[in-house]
Amino acid sequence: MTSTACSKRAAKVQLRGFSMSDQLPSHTQCVIIGGGSLGCNIAYHLTKFGMSDVVVLERDKLTSGTTWHAAGEIVPAVLGNEWECELYTYGRNLIAGLEEETGLATGFRQVGYIQPADSPERLEELRRGAAFMRRFGIEMHEITAREATERFPVGDFSDTISAFWYPLEGRTNPVDTTQALARGARSRGARVIEDIPVREILTANGRAIGVRTDKGDIKAEHVVIAAGMWSREVGARAGINLPLQAAEHYYLITEQLEGLDRNLPLLEDAHSWAYFREETGGLLVGLFEPDAAAWNVGSIPGDFTFGEIEPNWDRVLPHLEAAFRRVPSAANAGVRKLFCGPESFTPDLAPLVGEAPSLRNCWVAAGLNSLGILYGPGIGMALARWIIDGFCPVDHTSFNVDRFADGSHNTPAFRRDRTKELLAKSFGAHFPNDTFKTARGLKRSVLYDRLKSAGAHFVESHGWEQPDWFAPSPDEARLETYSWGRQKWWDWHAAEHRAARNGAILMDMSSMAKFLVQGRDAARFLSRISCNDVDVTPGRVVYTAWTNEMGGFEADLTVTRLSEDRFLVVVGENSHGHTETWMRRHIAADEFVTITDVTPGTTQINVHGPRARDLMQRVSTVDLSNEAFPFMTAREIDIGYFNVVALRVTYVGELGWELHVPNLHAVQVYDLLKEAGRDLGVRDAGMQTLASLRLEKAYRDFGVDVDNTDNPIEAGLGFAVRLDKPGGFIGRDALAALKAAGVPKRRMLQFLLKDPAPLLHGNETIYLDGTDVGYIQVGAYGHTLGAAVGIGFTEYKTSLTAEIVNGGNWEIDIAGQRVGAVASLKPLFDPAMARVKC
Repeated sequence: MTSTACSKRAAKVQLRGFSMSDQLPSHTQCVIIGGGSLGCNIAYHLTKFGMSDVVVLERDKLTSGTTWHAAGEIVPAVLGNEWECELYTYGRNLIAGLEEETGLATGFRQVGYIQPADSPERLEELRRGAAFMRRFGIEMHEITAREATERFPVGDFSDTISAFWYPLEGRTNPVDTTQALARGARSRGARVIEDIPVREILTANGRAIGVRTDKGDIKAEHVVIAAGMWSREVGARAGINLPLQAAEHYYLITEQLEGLDRNLPLLEDAHSWAYFREETGGLLVGLFEPDAAAWNVGSIPGDFTFGEIEPNWDRVLPHLEAAFRRVPSAANAGVRKLFCGPESFTPDLAPLVGEAPSLRNCWVAAGLNSLGILYGPGIGMALARWIIDGFCPVDHTSFNVDRFADGSHNTPAFRRDRTKELLAKSFGAHFPNDTFKTARGLKRSVLYDRLKSAGAHFVESHGWEQPDWFAPSPDEARLETYSWGRQKWWDWHAAEHRAARNGAILMDMSSMAKFLVQGRDAARFLSRISCNDVDVTPGRVVYTAWTNEMGGFEADLTVTRLSEDRFLVVVGENSHGHTETWMRRHIAADEFVTITDVTPGTTQINVHGPRARDLMQRVSTVDLSNEAFPFMTAREIDIGYFNVVALRVTYVGELGWELHVPNLHAVQVYDLLKEAGRDLGVRDAGMQTLASLRLEKAYRDFGVDVDNTDNPIEAGLGFAVRLDKPGGFIGRDALAALKAAGVPKRRMLQFLLKDPAPLLHGNETIYLDGTDVGYIQVGAYGHTLGAAVGIGFTEYKTSLTAEIVNGGNWEIDIAGQRVGAVASLKPLFDPAMARVKC
């Protein structure tokens, strides 16, 4: 979000309190590339946490990139993750007290914030979001349209059903706030040096060891890339993939409007992709339009300083006219300024934060998606802790930079096309099951055309085209109508679910990441990073967690021993980059281990359901009986003309196999299975069905319902932790201490609503005997159990025993209404796993 709250002249002269030195140090603990909001936040927090030897290098003047024209709005929109709430509230509270701490005025004003809901679907989204955000200290109240008008009298709320009022939110001056952060850092020893571009990150033996500038080199123990929209190019020169693209961002400032109060609340209107606020007596109208334009796809000019972009009136005028319908008086006011400036965005609208996967001790903090002022303090805090302590204090699974370790999402064509929808996607209304529409087809299974012909509706996940549900025909699958209720595919998905429970289904799971881990020391290496015992006989499949030294999850996955020195690691597509990075970073210097990503060459076809064995036996000569091929074993089998690796595992709670098929043979194997199962009623099934099946069995998923701040003991996965295995494992001592402490206060439970009508999508608050004790991590509809089902962590005042779980009065808040629920420590569907092991 942008504003002219600070002009270029003001931004240049407001360097009070600084004595910028041209003397370049030869060595520092940490050098930060970039002197915008984020770079100064990192320096502020590093020094706050005890690292005083910090240098900030700014290519021009502090705030001269995008910080100088940021709006400085401190508003939460609709936050959908715990980490977003934590970082937002941290930043809001820090900025509110920054002036008192540093002695520099920041311009912070608590003017309040309004979000209108003009449609039932938007109201549902806001009500669901309100219940979630309140538990993290964000005060918000549902108000009437009349009350919204009283607070924002120039607005037209005639179509508004309800609105939401946030009294504690406000605005700050971005330049002044950044200067205050820099002063706070300098007061604790940091040096801030301007007019010194970084030309190169110095490296040795896979590590960053400093930076090169026109004025000399600085050796450093840590290097941080916080260069805003220039970060992509800074990273590329060091071989780091940072998919980040600048986009045009517009706002208009009207001439003065009579009677406009200086403390007018902030207003964000998702219906018109616009935001509004008072600006020196006039009204600022900002846009996050749905046809955004990328800016300088090839390269960001190095001399772009306090710069503006020539506005495209023809493109933005229709969007301004839509925005004026919310504030009609603005349409008749004179235009003081139409501003266009660049803001940088990531392909999935999550930040790029963490240690670069390809370069140790090189850290990244970029891609704040026009929310740099709002999230800067929280990101600065989290990254500073990460650098100093060695682990991230908040859930990093969504924003860890290693999710792009494979180099994807970063071609000029992809960035240009994806940017078109990023502004509106970040700002507008959101729905469950929504997906990106642009820059599609990045990663396709070889079965894509077959599945499309079968009626698949595809969604995108980490670049992969995944079949979400299947319609009776391709034409019916083409368009999606989004809703918070039962969507148009509901009955089709229910039929897939029933086929899995009563017959047989095929699922294309090629997006799962697959690695061959081989070599003399492969068993020793994998044993050291795995909580479970993976040093098993060849042909065994082991489910395990990987944890850090604190006992927090770094992955949950299967490890299959194919031979004495050859293992197959299989993990979800959302953990692809993180899993590979974790493995490569933990190979000891004296170990001979190779890691090969075989995902691109392998098609994974899952066959599940009580008729799965009947189907498989029709196409294979191998004995697939339970005695010959028991649960959690693997072997090579024939299917028709072809040999494939079959793993007898399940993520849906039914008899079944994962078939790992070379791409060369995948279409033929799929066709053979479909034809052979025609009279058995075999169906294709998509991700919606996978979700409902796995949640009925309460199966966990790293990056969705457990993250690096959770541990296997509290998550109910203690069965996959072998504390007594020879040699131990990373995180063993921390998990042993948790185990020794007895029944934990915090535990993951499964929940089933007592009313079959409401739906669970995740983030719904959990109540035990009237007290807020947690929230649903993820939900779906349990068609076999007969109601919505979900899993979530709950925290009690004492040990959360089975007696308390079974005897408590449980309720789930769904958009402000509490619904009774059953809670369970064990899976509510087939707890004895009789169906899986038959």
